[in-house]
Amino acid sequence: MGDGKTHSVYKRAKVSEEVGQKAVMALVESGVIKVIKAKNSDDRLQFKTPFMRFWFAFISPLFKGVRDGDFSEVKKRWENRESEFIQQTFTELSKELVRESLTGERVMNISSYYDEDIEIDIYTKTKSGKVIVGSAKYTNAKVKKSELARLEELCKKANIEADIFVIVAKKGFSNELKSLKGEKLKLFTLKNFKSLVE
Repeated sequence: MGDGKTHSVYKRAKVSEEVGQKAVMALVESGVIKVIKAKNSDDRLQFKTPFMRFWFAFISPLFKGVRDGDFSEVKKRWENRESEFIQQTFTELSKELVRESLTGERVMNISSYYDEDIEIDIYTKTKSGKVIVGSAKYTNAKVKKSELARLEELCKKANIEADIFVIVAKKGFSNELKSLKGEKLKLFTLKNFKSLVE
């Protein structure tokens, strides 16, 4: 949990950069984590599966209590960090949804975009060279046109020329945003996730 920046992770683990880098290499080789490259900023570390992220965020640090049958600390930590955990899982699933859904475009490596000031949930290029940028919104409100404007502004600041915008939303979209759906804007809701399990 947290921002996943390498220097933050090393600091929380109380290890030097040299020791941290060796540990990261070992964890990457074993398939536990992946490294997300960032432009002009620290790389991000991310567990490859939600289970591993859950284990190291909620179980491992509180293992003694869990072992002894006391789950009060785990429950308290979950209550404080549930939305963060679910949002990240939703974002990762949204990336897979985009990969599977844009059948006319062969999506290459799909990731997030990070630089010193900007974070974009979904960022990828197609084999034909098109740039796809998007966001994943796990909220209880319909996503409005302002989210598209926000993505466009982030792209402008990061000098990204997006060909296609994608927005994945738990609760759907405003009518104004839905009216803009087309070749340049793809909108997905929870019902679209069925394609990942069929």
